[in-house]
Amino acid sequence: SLSTRHCPWKMNQLPPKSPVASPVSESTNSRGEALDNLSMDSFWLEVENIKQSSEAEQEECSLADVKTQEEGEAEAEWLQDAGLSELLGDAGSDKDNLVLLSTLTRTQAAAVQRRLDTYSRSRRRRNKHPVRDVRDIFGVAASEDTAAEKEESSPDPLWHNLRTSNTQRKTQDYSCTVRNPGKEEVFNMDVAYSEQAAVLLKGSFLSESRKLKDGNALTRFKIPKGRLGVTRIGDLSAQDMKKIPTLALIELTALCDILGFELKRNKAAKLKTTEKRLFGVPLNTLLENDQKLLPNTKVPLLLQALLSCLEKRGLETEGILRVSGSQTRIKSLEQKLERDFYSGLFCWDEVHQNDVSGLLKRFIRELPAPLLTAEYLPAFAAVQNIPDLKQRLQALNLLILILPESNRNTLKALLEFLSKVVARENNNKMNLWNVSTVMAPNLFMHKGLPSKIPEGKEKQLAEGAADVVRMMIHYQDLLWTVSSFLVAQVRKLNESNNKRYQFCDKRIKNLLRKIHADKDKVEKNQGEPSKVVKVHASLLLKDSLEVHLNNATRVADVLRQFQKNLCQNGWNIVNTVNLLKCNNSTECTNLLLYEVGGNIGEHCLDPDTYLLDLYHINPHAEWIIKQNPSYPRMF
Repeated sequence: SLSTRHCPWKMNQLPPKSPVASPVSESTNSRGEALDNLSMDSFWLEVENIKQSSEAEQEECSLADVKTQEEGEAEAEWLQDAGLSELLGDAGSDKDNLVLLSTLTRTQAAAVQRRLDTYSRSRRRRNKHPVRDVRDIFGVAASEDTAAEKEESSPDPLWHNLRTSNTQRKTQDYSCTVRNPGKEEVFNMDVAYSEQAAVLLKGSFLSESRKLKDGNALTRFKIPKGRLGVTRIGDLSAQDMKKIPTLALIELTALCDILGFELKRNKAAKLKTTEKRLFGVPLNTLLENDQKLLPNTKVPLLLQALLSCLEKRGLETEGILRVSGSQTRIKSLEQKLERDFYSGLFCWDEVHQNDVSGLLKRFIRELPAPLLTAEYLPAFAAVQNIPDLKQRLQALNLLILILPESNRNTLKALLEFLSKVVARENNNKMNLWNVSTVMAPNLFMHKGLPSKIPEGKEKQLAEGAADVVRMMIHYQDLLWTVSSFLVAQVRKLNESNNKRYQFCDKRIKNLLRKIHADKDKVEKNQGEPSKVVKVHASLLLKDSLEVHLNNATRVADVLRQFQKNLCQNGWNIVNTVNLLKCNNSTECTNLLLYEVGGNIGEHCLDPDTYLLDLYHINPHAEWIIKQNPSYPRMF
């Protein structure tokens, strides 16, 4: 289960070395067979290096040990983190958060109901102030009965599936890690993952066994582009992205419920202060200091410098990341960086590349809180326990969306660099598995977290952690995508907030009864096959651009039309050439079309978005052409 017993391990609890990988799990023999021939030497060597570098520094744990929570406490925290604290009866909570309930799918609503039900029973046992009755909120069978009575009385078969999914897992033949190695499969992001899992639960999983020989054999997944295109992390405004983590947490919990895994999170602990300015400094503190020098910095400047140095001179170095630099030199370099980095006096040219890679790993390892966060590190580590590859990726996608923005941006910068290392495998002899086994200890081992590892499970957890890192490197483009069903839920939240609903029990009940009828469907206005809209480009043109939309009009077409108008209007030839570079390819242009307002804050649109469909979903939005912020400004 996804619980604290799978917490990452402490350094002194790992065996020094294991020359051959052992099966990951008895229940996933195909994965074990696939990993049998993949050496774990790099993993154990990295563990030894970490132990040696930390033996001379007997520091106290930077995080408090996780305490056992009382019954109902975990559920209360979950409801608060999911934006549903109003259901706990807190007088000071924001009632507008209840708007969230109106966006939930069937499986998501069931996940909320189960946790509120558990919390309610625990409160009654402790004779505390009664909380909101589940019946008042969801309009379903009573929650006052025992779980067994609930199962017998509920007419909803979904509840039975949730209650019995653990038992079914023991006999269900799940699909193996690699179902079609080297082939391409569809990765559906239009339907909630938990809803997809519920459908599969009623049927049967694939049972074909395949061996995984190398990274190239990993299944390739393709996200099918619907009429509304694909949304990447970064395409949504900060205001809308703030809504994503709560929605992703609810969806992840619902997915785990369907799969029969218990999602337990570590409790956040207070970080200890440090006098250092770079190493061992909280990520947010680093970014706050960096933003005073360079506004809008999203990744720590030190990490950017380390990665830049390695990209310039280290990608071709044989054994980069794996071959350890001198611990004495690394410690000396750390002290020089603390003293000279921000003054610009530190010289990178004479630093050995293996020492730079040692500094990189030390920076990640010395963060007071793990890069994957103390709260969710156990869940990342336990993703390995989900037998199906596609569902493991679904869980990882949701976990990455849950991460704080600073952690997510920093992780992405690291993974992009690791991909570049793998791409130079022929020269540096570091393939995907080598890189994963070296980086896994640095991401999953943290001296400030408790270790509750079943005896004899060290190798299994080590291989699982390396496999999770491998998935994050190989599938990072997929994992940094915001699912269409989550974007649709954000739109619903914005619409409901704009209407300023004033909730009471009866209205919540009536609202949630409409969950199944109120699906995320594109309104097809048969009487309006075309539409004339205005597209603004105030930074480039004084007048708006009139665009005639039909069922075939895409964002790419509008950008091409805009470029054509620029040429016809006799714009400065230098600017026109810049706009039309890359042989008029819209994909290469430095212009983007944004959807602004209505039921969205700001949304950078996929070039393949069909605009008439988008107009029907958000008729009150403005469409604005802007320069790509990643390009240098032309004007």
